[in-house]
Amino acid sequence: MTSSPKKHEVSVYIGRFQIFHNGQLALLRRALDAAPLCIVVLGSAWQARTPKNPFTWQERAEMIRLALPEADRGRIRFLPVRDYYNQDRWVSAVKQGVAELAGEKAGASPVLVGHFKDATSEYLKHFPGWTLDAVEAQGRIDASALRDAYFGNAGTSLEPALAALVSQAPASTVAFLRTWAALPYFQELAQEWESLRQEKAKWAGSPYAPVFVTVDAVVKCSGRVLLIQRGRSPGKGLFAVPGGFIEPRETVYQSTLRELEEETRMRLLEGDMKNALKAVHVFDHPDRSLRGRVITHAHFFDLGSRRLPEVQAADDAATAEWVPIEDLSGMEDRFHDDHFHMLDFFFSLTARG
Repeated sequence: MTSSPKKHEVSVYIGRFQIFHNGQLALLRRALDAAPLCIVVLGSAWQARTPKNPFTWQERAEMIRLALPEADRGRIRFLPVRDYYNQDRWVSAVKQGVAELAGEKAGASPVLVGHFKDATSEYLKHFPGWTLDAVEAQGRIDASALRDAYFGNAGTSLEPALAALVSQAPASTVAFLRTWAALPYFQELAQEWESLRQEKAKWAGSPYAPVFVTVDAVVKCSGRVLLIQRGRSPGKGLFAVPGGFIEPRETVYQSTLRELEEETRMRLLEGDMKNALKAVHVFDHPDRSLRGRVITHAHFFDLGSRRLPEVQAADDAATAEWVPIEDLSGMEDRFHDDHFHMLDFFFSLTARG
């Protein structure tokens, strides 16, 4: 454990808090002991609701507040930060947000409280100039296991699952989960959770964790981009760019054109598509997809200012439509996986840190 003997003006604690549990509460209390002002960074902000990210950042902030005494609630500031799937941008956003919330105390070096759980904790090393208070694991509590218990019991009585959480989460969190289960999101996400469980079970016997290769088509035309709404899980009802799995005897370019036609029925001459192809970018962040390790090759086509090609939803797409690029920023929490961030890469939808 690394700790600083001096008192700091500001402490920072970073997490996703999906579900807020006792281990996280112990670290939060340490952060509160370290400084009069504690900034809690809520990761995965503005993501669509999924079994991995079921709660909005506001709901998670409320979960955390409810677990604290009234006196401590006033000492916390919450900083929501989106998943940029780009470490440099993410670190920059955290630093900027902390500086803004700290105000006149921003000049003092914050103390960053956390523990090295696994590779996902490497971010703790990327804040030079901050004091790192690396704490040992606070018990064997895993938020993903808590979510599995929560959504995995949606089809039966939920109370036994909630009772099992009593020793692992604050009483206020259990009460929050009980109330939240009455919302329509709960059953929808439970169905999504079951669909993902069945899909992953197909690969359970593989000697190695599967790595999937996919393709996506980002098609721009006359200030609009072609989007689909997914017709089935995972991500049913969410927006996405057309795409899918690569076929064994296809190149990534061939697969992209096939998926584009299968999902949107958009048909242009082969020469037109080749001339419109402006870039190909690989998106390979380990956490970009709920399916597991999925590496996609996004092909960016710019058709210029021509008349919008006719499109029609087909295959596993429920809808296909040309959406104004200027509308995308307001749709961030309605996108499947990292598809908003793919569009951000090509169209600069969010501020660059």
